[in-house]
Amino acid sequence: MKTPRLALFALIVMVAGALCSSAQVSAQAGPCAPFLGRWDLTLKGADHEYPSWIEIDWKDGNLTAVFTGRWGNARPLPRIAITGTQITFVSPKEEEASKTDMIFEGDLKDQSLSGTVNGPDGSTWRWTGVKAPVLDKEALQWDKPIRLLSGKDLSGWHQSKAGRPDWAVKDGNLVSPGNGPELISDRKFQDFKLHIEFNCGKDSNSGVYLRGRYEVQIETESQSEPPSHHTGGIYGFLAPTPELPRRPDVWQSFDITLIGRKVKVIQNGQTVIDNQEIPGLTGGALDSHEGEPGPIYLQGSEKGHVLFRNITITPAKYPRHPN
Repeated sequence: MKTPRLALFALIVMVAGALCSSAQVSAQAGPCAPFLGRWDLTLKGADHEYPSWIEIDWKDGNLTAVFTGRWGNARPLPRIAITGTQITFVSPKEEEASKTDMIFEGDLKDQSLSGTVNGPDGSTWRWTGVKAPVLDKEALQWDKPIRLLSGKDLSGWHQSKAGRPDWAVKDGNLVSPGNGPELISDRKFQDFKLHIEFNCGKDSNSGVYLRGRYEVQIETESQSEPPSHHTGGIYGFLAPTPELPRRPDVWQSFDITLIGRKVKVIQNGQTVIDNQEIPGLTGGALDSHEGEPGPIYLQGSEKGHVLFRNITITPAKYPRHPN
């Protein structure tokens, strides 16, 4: 038996579907057109803000949505409806560690979204959304390389939680804690080339977040998951091609170039992602401000231990425009 709220949502879906179908909605015209595209979302809980992302599209006569929540990978939503300036969509409770489905209700005004959602803690959260930037550009020059890891201590980095450091530097290598906090660079970067070497233990998992928003996966325990969840992939979006064999307890390298949304990943000297577009945020992002510079962050919250060394970043250099 449907709850009154879900029954109302089902009615909204039916009515909205009829409206959109009669207008033959496309990305250029129709009542749903202002909602189509990619949106950077921010969920505002009682004591914390969570970045999120949604892409709304019109396919084969149906309104569809792909959504990245507070964690995990981008995934299709089971239900979305648009009526006039109002939007409603549902993220299943199984994906949200919640007792109930999270039902987002919002309104479009001045090219931005805002509304409420029932949070997993039982309280009502606010959420906002802005159109995601295109980030279409090219780097003209490169600045001097910057060494991000001293090999002696954690200077230049901070953990995602206060307190005694869980990360450690041993024999010149940075060691992730496993099921601990994330490690975040103090400096922020826009476009760059990043060199990083890693050694992933057996049945371990970590990742390198670019601008603190896009995870390049590192793992030796995700064989049963989709290819984009494997080492070298942009989590949930881009699969490494070709995918290199898993090599636990062996030093490997990434050479990553990120310009705008375009990413190139070279693993152990072999290109596995060749200048492809990153559509939006991966789960675990620090914020949803895609147009701004962001830090490099290393994932420590997953299981097992991963070692890092020789982390060097070369920022892009753009000509200054006169005032």
